[in-house]
Amino acid sequence: MASVRTIGLMSGTSMDGVDVALIETDGETISAFGPIGYRPYTDAERALLRQGLADASAMADRSERPGVLADAERMITAAHVEAVENFLRKQHIARESIDVIGFHGQTVLHRPEQHLTVQIGDGASLAAALQIPAVYDLRAADVAAGGQGAPLVPVYHCALVRSLHLESPVCVVNIGGVSNISYVDGDTLIACDTGPGNALLDDFMLRTTGAAVDRDGALAASGQADEAWIATVLQRAFFALPPPKSLDRNDFASLVLPQLSAADGAATLTALTAAAIARIVPHLPRPPMNWIAAGGGANNPTLMRMLSQRLPLADVRTAASFGWQGDAIEAQAFGFLAVRSLKGLPLTFPQTTGVVAPQTGGVLAKP
Repeated sequence: MASVRTIGLMSGTSMDGVDVALIETDGETISAFGPIGYRPYTDAERALLRQGLADASAMADRSERPGVLADAERMITAAHVEAVENFLRKQHIARESIDVIGFHGQTVLHRPEQHLTVQIGDGASLAAALQIPAVYDLRAADVAAGGQGAPLVPVYHCALVRSLHLESPVCVVNIGGVSNISYVDGDTLIACDTGPGNALLDDFMLRTTGAAVDRDGALAASGQADEAWIATVLQRAFFALPPPKSLDRNDFASLVLPQLSAADGAATLTALTAAAIARIVPHLPRPPMNWIAAGGGANNPTLMRMLSQRLPLADVRTAASFGWQGDAIEAQAFGFLAVRSLKGLPLTFPQTTGVVAPQTGGVLAKP
């Protein structure tokens, strides 16, 4: 298959909106980066998703849609259709020039130990509405084969890193609702979730200030982190596990902060994210010389400063400093994965998800 034009769509665990990105790829290298777009969720849509997330916790079968989850799935599908329609119109892109869409959907439950991962979003309806083929349900095959089903982006990170000329090892850290890393050293690709990303901080901000996020890390910058509490959290069994390992967005939601001011609470949760990322280093074959931060967390200068402090021997930079479209990397990755799926190429590997053998995945919906 020659290079194709693909649109990737991503709605992450931070539940802020839909990222849209166009790339041209053969599923192994990226021949061109296209424009990117974003469709934010409204407050009502985010509230529906939060309720859907709560209702999903009781699921035992991935086809179930308890509580408001069916309504949330319809909303997710419609929002993604609208995001693509707006993107095509704004960028003056002909619909027929797009070969395939990579549709991640919204993760509402991730319990790989129970062979269960659920991403809501109706791929068949999306393909029909847009009249473009779509590849969706990209995690299920890996989980069914015994893998963690996450992270999925490392094979794309690897393609990006190989286009650079950096001293190895290189670690790409994506800081969304959950943080995950891709360790690239020659032919070695290792990946895993590292711990909380923005999810705990975002939830804390909403509870205590009414704001959806700590914009530019401003509140955290004015506070003092509780290092003793962070050290206690890092004693949890998850952090002692080697890669591969993965998390559900709410796996750390039960954490209870001590009585702290809003500023100190924000500083503590931001520092926890940085400390959890740094905690993965002893589990890697060699300490990474270069770290590249992507995702929403890379836009938080307080978090980036804290991460640099936790990794004093490494060079820590944002994806944007390399010319990468940092906020769109996950969306680009799902376009890349859709093309790999069409070609039957593996999406996941033993050292990225723990699956027994390299595993392809995804379901193709034709309009």
